[in-house]
Amino acid sequence: MEISKGVEMLQLDFIGNRIHPILLWDREMAVLVDTGFPGQIEDLRSAMEKVGVSFGKLKAVILTHQDVDHIGCLPEILQECGNNITVYAHELDKPYIQGELPLLKDGHLENPPKGRVDNTLIDGQELPFCGTIRVIHTPGHTPGHISLYLKQSKILIAGDSMYSENGILRGIHAPTTPNISEARLSLKKYLDLDIASVVCYHGGLSNVEVNDQILGLSKGL
Repeated sequence: MEISKGVEMLQLDFIGNRIHPILLWDREMAVLVDTGFPGQIEDLRSAMEKVGVSFGKLKAVILTHQDVDHIGCLPEILQECGNNITVYAHELDKPYIQGELPLLKDGHLENPPKGRVDNTLIDGQELPFCGTIRVIHTPGHTPGHISLYLKQSKILIAGDSMYSENGILRGIHAPTTPNISEARLSLKKYLDLDIASVVCYHGGLSNVEVNDQILGLSKGL
């Protein structure tokens, strides 16, 4: 689903789970935000080709956090694209993504996905991709969870800081959020943003009075 020019919400299905990586692109490059579950590289490739973006145009991967449904295809992407890809993540989740520490919530996996992180991100950093992307450190779901604000289109890529149902933001998903107090503080960071649309990795797009929705959620914290 195209949310704005050069911003596509992908939909991937995995054993009944629907997830929403984001594809950003312009004339120069394409950026993938989160990579899906392990083994979904062909699903990713197909979804990209449907919107006219070849896999070869992919130059950057931004990981919102370390969970297996977000980093799952990273090893396959790196194997195919090699040094043509730059991988970004927050420094607090980097050692988990690189396999130096067991994944916080998927440590039971016998062969967890792992790959390199080339550049670490900090709160407030701006990336010069696709009209400028602002990094927002939103811990709680994981220590290094980040959200991304696309300044040009006023789209918030919320990762797993929130989830949605049928276009309505439902707030924090408590069963998968180890640090609820941090997650509540993270939601309040969105109050200073002018947001036209929110994409949750689980639940997808919410674009009706989202600033008011977020304000309502924050008042209940």
